[in-house]
Amino acid sequence: MIIALDAFGGDNAPLEILKGAEAAVKEYGVSIALTGDEATIKKCAKDNNIDLSGMEIVQSDGIFDMHDQPTDIIRSKKNTSLGVALQLVAEGKADAFVSAGSTGAVVAGATFIIKRIKGVKRPAIGTVVPGRTRRFMIMDCGANAECRPEMLEQFGVMASLYLENVEDIKNPEIALLNIGTEDTKGGPLQLEAYKLLKEAPINFIGNVESREIPAGVCDAVITDGFTGNITLKLYEGVASNMMKMIKNVFKSNLKTLIAAALAKKSLYGLKQMFDYGEIGGAPLLGVKKPVIKAHGSSNAKAVKNAIKQAKKCVENSVCEKIAADMEKLSSNSADEKE
Repeated sequence: MIIALDAFGGDNAPLEILKGAEAAVKEYGVSIALTGDEATIKKCAKDNNIDLSGMEIVQSDGIFDMHDQPTDIIRSKKNTSLGVALQLVAEGKADAFVSAGSTGAVVAGATFIIKRIKGVKRPAIGTVVPGRTRRFMIMDCGANAECRPEMLEQFGVMASLYLENVEDIKNPEIALLNIGTEDTKGGPLQLEAYKLLKEAPINFIGNVESREIPAGVCDAVITDGFTGNITLKLYEGVASNMMKMIKNVFKSNLKTLIAAALAKKSLYGLKQMFDYGEIGGAPLLGVKKPVIKAHGSSNAKAVKNAIKQAKKCVENSVCEKIAADMEKLSSNSADEKE
């Protein structure tokens, strides 16, 4: 199995990318196609004692900058490290794609270079985040600011398949983000999406309110990309500030410092729950090959785990299963119209 890895995507490239790739090769037995400037990659590896065994370097020209327009990836920026990695997957020279680069470019490039699965209206980003009782996915997290009801139905199906095959969750519970739990709540988008999700081949448990999300009341929260992105960033912001507030409380006096020392192990465990590096990255579901978008500030651990996600997607034929379910949905829709 070959994973195409954008060696120059993200804030910590190429060092952390290479360290993560080295760990993934040793731990998961995958082969890596590193895209980027060969001389720079080799120098970075030599200076930091990184073993490039199991990795092939594919020369590319330049880096896709975060300020570039996303659609440039299919035009003027197609020969960058990100563009070349996408092309390797599209041409069948690699089995999956991983990058910590521009989210917009990854979405645009995967959609137009690797291409959508037949029947998929729009690919969507699914981000797995920690909850009080279990981790859960928010989908879409920003790929589609505006959605139609049938798109949310597809998001539910794709999220369910991913969670079952990559996160090893049997019969995952899928919910629709709404302003109330009753099936009469929401605008036209939510009302119609509710009906479609209820009939879809998934374990749909109904609506969920935003205040219930942190408790982990379901395995996936389905919403449009605009709402999903705001929800995710608010969630991350609250979690980050809550950890800082807890730290300040424990630093307030001698007694709380002693209490902090006694609770250090438990507090560290809580911090680890919110470490995105433990999860890896966010899958872009709905394209023909596995695409994993790692966090822009990914460290070696996050890169390694993103590669692990890509590997599991390939091994469990996630894209092929999504394609089969999209065909069934299209067939059912055609039958209803008749």
